[in-house]
Order: sequence, then C-alpha cells, then structure tokens
Amino acid sequence: MKKILILGGASVHCKLVDAAKKMGYYTIVTDYLNDSPAKQIADENWMLNIMDVDLIVKKCREEKIDAVLSGWLDPCQRPYYLICDKLGLPCYGSADQFYILTDKNAFKSFCNECGLDTIPQYSLSDVDNNRIEFPVFVKPNDSRGSRGQRVCSTYNELMSAIEEARSESSNNEVVIEKFMEGKQDFSMTYFVIDSIPHLIRVCDRYLGKKEDGLNKQCIGCIAPSKHTGLYLSNVDQRVKNFIKKLGIKNGPVFMQGFVDGETIRFYDPGLRFPGGDYEQFLKKATGVDLMELMVEFAFTGKISKQIKDDLFLLNGKHTIQLDFTCRAGRIAKYQGLDRIRTNNNVVSSFARYEEGESVPDSGDVRQRVYEVGLLIDKNESVIEAVREIQSVFDVFDEDGRSMLISVLDTELLHYN
Repeated sequence: MKKILILGGASVHCKLVDAAKKMGYYTIVTDYLNDSPAKQIADENWMLNIMDVDLIVKKCREEKIDAVLSGWLDPCQRPYYLICDKLGLPCYGSADQFYILTDKNAFKSFCNECGLDTIPQYSLSDVDNNRIEFPVFVKPNDSRGSRGQRVCSTYNELMSAIEEARSESSNNEVVIEKFMEGKQDFSMTYFVIDSIPHLIRVCDRYLGKKEDGLNKQCIGCIAPSKHTGLYLSNVDQRVKNFIKKLGIKNGPVFMQGFVDGETIRFYDPGLRFPGGDYEQFLKKATGVDLMELMVEFAFTGKISKQIKDDLFLLNGKHTIQLDFTCRAGRIAKYQGLDRIRTNNNVVSSFARYEEGESVPDSGDVRQRVYEVGLLIDKNESVIEAVREIQSVFDVFDEDGRSMLISVLDTELLHYN
C-alpha cells in the first residue's frame, strides 16, 4: 500500500486523511503534539516537528514514503516545499511562490507589480519622523492565527505593538497599515489546475467587537459574498493575472482584503486553503471533492479532473462558518451540542477546547472555542439559520456564567 505523509495534525487536515484513506492509501501525520485531531484518525503518526526537515526526510526514506502534503497551515508550507524538494516528490508550490505568499511585504510588492490594490502602508521611517495618521494596524510580517496583531491610536501604543509584532515574526519585520475600520472584510480562493485559476470561493468575513479585543478576529464567514458582482467585474481578472505571473500550476491560492469603494484592497495571502471546512461545503453543494484532487497531485504531480468555473456560486446555496469566541476563563460546560450536531443544515462542528480547559485573554484565534459550518438551501434564510444555532449554543464557566463574547450580529446579514 502506498504511503502519504501529511504535515500538521490540526483539524483542517482531517479532510486530507479521510480522502487519502478513501482512495486506498496509508496515512501518516506528523507534528510535535500528542493529541492532534488528524493524528487520531490517521493510520500512523510521528512525533516529529514539521520544522525538523532533515529528520523528516530521513524518516521518509526509511519508511519509503510515496507522497507528502500540507494544505492549510502557513507554518507547514515552507517545510512542505523543502521536504518534497529533498525527496524528489511533487509539491504544488516553489520556494519563491511560498515566500511571496507567506511574506506580507513581499506579497504587497508583487500585488503592486500586478496592478492589485493593497492597504496603504507606513514604514519605520514614517514612525521615526512622526508621519503616522492614526488609527493604524500593526502585525508581524509573517505569523499565524492573528498573533502579534494590534490596532493602535497613539504613538505609545504603536511602539509597544511594533515590539510585540517583531517577537511573533520569523524575520523580525513588521507591517504597519492604515486601519480599515468599517470596511467589509473579504476573502476569495482559487483552485489552479494546469495553470488555469478557477474561482471556488468568495466570502464576507465578520470580525469581533472592539470592546472584546477581538476586532481583528474573524467570528463568521458567509459565501457567496454580497460583493461577488463587484469582485467579478473589477478584480477577478487582475487576480488571475497575478496567479499566472507567479507561475502557479496547480493547487489552492487564497487572499484576504477589504472592500473599499469599487475595489478590494488586499492584505493577506496564502498558497493554501483558508482555515475552516469550506471544502466540505463545496463538495456537498457541487459534488467536487478537492481533497481527492490534492491527494492525487501529491502522488502523481498532476490533477486529472477539470472543474467548472462557477463553483463559487455553490449551486445557489450559502455556506456559513460560525466561530464562537469566549472571554478568558475555564470552560465548565458546553450547551446545545446535540442539537447542533443533529441540525440538518450543519455540515461540520468542532470544539477547539474540551470542557475543563482554559481560554486565554489573547485577542487572537486562541479565543475561538467552537466552530460550526452550515450549508443552507437557496430558499432558506441565512439570518434564521444563524439565529437557530445561536439560540441553542452557549459556553459556561464554573460559576454558571456565559463565556460567549462577540456573537455575530444577525442584523448585519442580508443575503438573497
């Protein structure tokens, strides 16, 4: 039986494990954690940190690994390329492509070359010479899970935020951008086959509340976006040109930005899928299994199946990803899980914390405790689907108090 190694055991990689098993392959997952979700369902797991490239390569040769794959996690992407390169196995990205799509400054520079709009940015020289117009958004040049990010309204806050962002960046670099307050956060994903980019997702991202310290953290995503028409008319072709100029031949590409007038100002990319289980929604709505295509590529270096160019429309359906967040504290009890799991619209649900575990006051993805993914028919109401989940779900601390904060405001949701 042929073997595939999956780098990173997070829940988003469970889809890869399931697909590879269904296709008849022996699955192995590696990271430095004992209880990673993908490790629990794989045929075998290794306790090797994804950054230990040489050790992983040595182990792969010893175990005669036939394919290596990673598709969602930024920290895995550069090791993924290095491991495949040393083993002579297919990798859907090159060193330059992974660099440009994980390094925010390199990404924005390439966007400018390709005529894509980006968020106005300040330099450290602007900081030194008091040329900053507040508020600004400070973040590491490369990181994950919203770590090291902060909105600043004064120079004192800015100087502190720069040091924090540097501590989370692998190259000690930071990004200082205009804070796009009040603008709709937007994301899109393409799946490239034989150098042709196919749009598979356009979605609106909703952020948490400023008073909760979560105004940079996503609490919900809905696709297709309310701004799909604008994107197709004004931005889509420029992004396709960006992907072609970068030379990407196969695999997923996503970008995030803000709707600003008649354009999208981009701020974050990835040569991977975004987080969450959208691919499962897509499969249920359209029948296209992108996980099987990814696994096929890992073994052969090719994708044999062609896909339609209208998958992002989901055959008239909507997907909703709800990311429930909590204040700091210890989780004593979840409420409503049985009703969520038996809800006909729910495609996936996942707890990031078990009862008894503690949530930190981090202001980032670590305050996300439970995720629910829904696929609803075109004749159903997005608002009612969200309210139904919100009405049954809660998280309580040891004193019986609700821990939920920044619950998605359904008054913002108006989708046909």
